Amino acid sequence: MNLSKVVSKLSPLLGNLIEFNTVEFLNDKEDFRALGEWRRQDPGFPDTVFDGITPTPGFEIKAWFPLATEITARFKDSQDHFRDDNTYVCMLAWLPEHIIFGKPRILDVVVVSGSSVAKARDEHYHNPPDYLVLEPENTTARTRNLQQTNTNGYKLQEVTNEALAKAQELIQSWGPDGSVYRPSADYQSKLRELMGLLPYRLDTNYAKMDRIVHAELESFKARVMNMQVHGMTISQWDQLFRASNKHGAALAKAIAAKEKAEEEGNAALAAREDAKAQAAATRLAEADVNVRGVLLERLGITEGDADQLLE
Repeated sequence: MNLSKVVSKLSPLLGNLIEFNTVEFLNDKEDFRALGEWRRQDPGFPDTVFDGITPTPGFEIKAWFPLATEITARFKDSQDHFRDDNTYVCMLAWLPEHIIFGKPRILDVVVVSGSSVAKARDEHYHNPPDYLVLEPENTTARTRNLQQTNTNGYKLQEVTNEALAKAQELIQSWGPDGSVYRPSADYQSKLRELMGLLPYRLDTNYAKMDRIVHAELESFKARVMNMQVHGMTISQWDQLFRASNKHGAALAKAIAAKEKAEEEGNAALAAREDAKAQAAATRLAEADVNVRGVLLERLGITEGDADQLLE
């Protein structure tokens, strides 16, 4: 049960290993030897670049564990970074060969233009005055490690109707395409003027790959989740483990609320939260029994195998 909850933590490690292997694999190809050499960048964007051609081609590699909550990898680089369309995003979906243990198994791969991902992201998020996408300030004068290429998203906070009306009037003054996102300095200046009128907060969930709404990535996600692995689709495996996690979270929340109510001397509320905790504990036990049953049926794994799986 614990392995099912933490195995996704291996994804960043696997992604780094794939970066190393990609460079070794490509440098072994005769086609590239006369032209230059592939090199891994760490830190740097993209992960893998080819030295010898201008503009420099490269791959940004993203590993996705489909039983995690979502594709948490982010893609924040500005559209300006992809003017030559020479960088591609390579996303690899993977699982352990036995779902919760075993060697990594690559399920499927999608390769898409980085430029198309950045454009889809900006078109999806940018919606002034409710949501603004802002380019980084000009940092070309800084040393390479201090230069910034990442965009950020800002969500509008509560405002008065009067302030909102003024903001909408300003946007209308930008012309018929005033709400269409552009990374140009002129348009960014207009957005910063708007930010001076209204309160915004930095969106910490901005640009997660699962929320960009890119057609090819969405098709890839659907294809992977419908794949059959050990007699069940990945979507069914996901639902199996998610039920246990959901009820475990509900149990922890109810216990915390009960303890707080007891500290405050609210016996009635403590009793209600205790009932919620008992109900959640029952549902959690049922979900765990279901997980154990499926693991035994599909993979031959029993609870007593835990020590062996961890070796």
